[in-house]
Amino acid sequence: MFSPVAIAAYLALFTALGIVFLLVNLLVGYLVRPNLPNPEKSEIYECGEPTIGSSFVQFDLRFYVVALLFIIFDVEVAFFFPWAAVFGKATNLADPALAKVAAQLDPHASPNQLTPAVVGIYRELGVEYATIPPLSTSSAEQLGPEATLAQKNARAIEDTANSMALFSLVDIAAFFAVLMVGFAYVWRRGDLDWVRAVSKERAGQADRPPPLVEQQTVLTA
Repeated sequence: MFSPVAIAAYLALFTALGIVFLLVNLLVGYLVRPNLPNPEKSEIYECGEPTIGSSFVQFDLRFYVVALLFIIFDVEVAFFFPWAAVFGKATNLADPALAKVAAQLDPHASPNQLTPAVVGIYRELGVEYATIPPLSTSSAEQLGPEATLAQKNARAIEDTANSMALFSLVDIAAFFAVLMVGFAYVWRRGDLDWVRAVSKERAGQADRPPPLVEQQTVLTA
């Protein structure tokens, strides 16, 4: 473990190197790049075309709505990638074809020693020092009394991996359900339409009775 003083020193060194790197590149660019100003290069342009009118224009509010919907629904899809990595490692760990203890590869090896492949999967999942979990009673009854210790340990690892995969599947299903509820809500409101339909609103206004002032004017006439 690093001490707070060492962490502060590393952060200060990293910040100093970043500032020096930036200043050196700016200085080299200032000294090396050509400087040939002319009226054509000094003109204001965009996409190679001359500007027409003022650049201070008001954008349609619908552009911001599209940007917000992109952030809400599209960017959150990135959370599926770490979930897929964890789910894939859990299903790989639960594969019966994967040798989980050393005794499955070498009969003379210890049945309590994990294979390098399993240790690597546990480290990728964030478990630095992996141990063999206890075997459940139902799994022990399924294996029977004739099962070896290596088989029991391998089955215990498989059960833990299956539970992890099931939990992650339920977790992502809840996350996806929340996204779908939000998607259905904005779809129902018409926020996904570039031009929102107002026919229902107009129909509702037509069914309403006229204001009281209009009724008094009609009666007076």
